[in-house]
Amino acid sequence: MAEQAQYEELARQLSAVGAVKRDMGRILPSDCPAGSAAVLTLLGRHGDMRMSKLAELLSVDMSVTSRHVAHVAARGWIDRLQDPADKRSRILRLTPAGQHRLDDMYRRTTQLFAERLSDWTDDEVGQLIQLMTRLRASFGDCRSAPARPPAPVVEETTRTPAST
Repeated sequence: MAEQAQYEELARQLSAVGAVKRDMGRILPSDCPAGSAAVLTLLGRHGDMRMSKLAELLSVDMSVTSRHVAHVAARGWIDRLQDPADKRSRILRLTPAGQHRLDDMYRRTTQLFAERLSDWTDDEVGQLIQLMTRLRASFGDCRSAPARPPAPVVEETTRTPAST
């Protein structure tokens, strides 16, 4: 088992991942904020789904999900189809325009990582993926876990050049 100091450093490093997420947010198209990008990503990964399932995957309430869905629907990136099993419900489906937007976001993200990790070896990138996957699995499905206050962590303000 790791020592207390290692866990504290891990908490600091994970908090600093916010800088990476902010950099990723900067490369999103101006008409596609992070919430909309998350909707497109989840529909791309999981396929058609009800709004309730999307809210669960986003880990937000239905009102927030509705706002995100309205934004992407207004841009023609998703269709809201009547659920044949329950006429009161809607099935969300990625449109070809939505798939195009999603492909563009994947391209931008891939380019950002290629730039930022250009001095990393393929093995190092693979190790990072493996360890992050394992870390995520160790926490299980956080959506169903009882809420606990987070450990106090001060985010470091390390700056990296923005790509846009």
